[in-house]
Amino acid sequence: MIRNKAMTYKQAGVDIEQANLFVGDISRLVRSTFSPHVLTGLGGFGGCFSLEKLRYRKPVLVSSADGVGTKIKVAMIAGKHNTVGIDLVAMNVNDILAMGARPLFFLDYISTGKVDRQKLVSIIDGIVAGCRQAGCALIGGETAEMPAIYKKDEYDLAGFCVGIVEKDEIINGKNVKDKDLIVGIESNGLHSNGFSLVHRLFSTGEIKKLSRELLKPTRIYAEPILSLLKYADLKGIAHITGGAFYEKLMRIFPPQYGAEINKGSWSVPEIFQKIRDKGGIQEKEMFRTFNMGIGMAVVVNRTQANKIIQYLRRRHRLRAWVIGKTVKLKKNSPRLKMID
Repeated sequence: MIRNKAMTYKQAGVDIEQANLFVGDISRLVRSTFSPHVLTGLGGFGGCFSLEKLRYRKPVLVSSADGVGTKIKVAMIAGKHNTVGIDLVAMNVNDILAMGARPLFFLDYISTGKVDRQKLVSIIDGIVAGCRQAGCALIGGETAEMPAIYKKDEYDLAGFCVGIVEKDEIINGKNVKDKDLIVGIESNGLHSNGFSLVHRLFSTGEIKKLSRELLKPTRIYAEPILSLLKYADLKGIAHITGGAFYEKLMRIFPPQYGAEINKGSWSVPEIFQKIRDKGGIQEKEMFRTFNMGIGMAVVVNRTQANKIIQYLRRRHRLRAWVIGKTVKLKKNSPRLKMID
């Protein structure tokens, strides 16, 4: 009788020892994001965050879950992994900012074919940097080694963020009126959307040459948006991601309102023209897929637009422009009209 040799989890491709060493590698990095509200350290079954000393009358928790998408493939091609973690935080934090919420804490999920401690530490380094920019604590996460799903050099990222806002201060567009102005706040490139199209248009070699531009991390707008909420009356906030102007911007308007956007009112980064030229992409598709240089948009009363633009430039060194206005919709009129 022939007995099969006893198998181990490590022989199946999962190295628990390396995973535990990785937790030790990142412990100090993660703790650097902690605030007095964090009650637990690494290694527990869950992360605990106390709301006890936060002074809110009617607090509402706002959450978001998102990933980085196929931008990760650019990181793999370039061999640079310390910025996609910032993207991960940004994609979640910017979404809850659009509700007027202050970020409290963040959790990450990394799935990979093989635990490469150096690579994973680079990723966490980016997540920690993003959490510091956002002013939130990284209170937990999971690293899953899945050789049956991913090749050894492959990985994916997902994140989860929770923020807080007073119930009567939630930004939901309910106060938007006809002829309010839309102020667009600059992005710093593609952020984390449209990369499936980028991979379709450009060769691996071309992507490697463009990687410095393509890997610019998504801008985190926590500081400027939170300060603007104290400085001015923001009626609506949109995070311009997938779906861009035709979908994400439209989310902040009541059903009876739409928008007119003046396409020439801001500076569009050169990378978008390169993409458009490479694929012969129609203009509408560009504005549906990419942020085109506008990372966040806020809707404000006409009297406040210019002071907000000046405030953002003076205090946060961010360019901003009046990019359009709200319009009351007529029967069968489009919700979004792009004007040359």
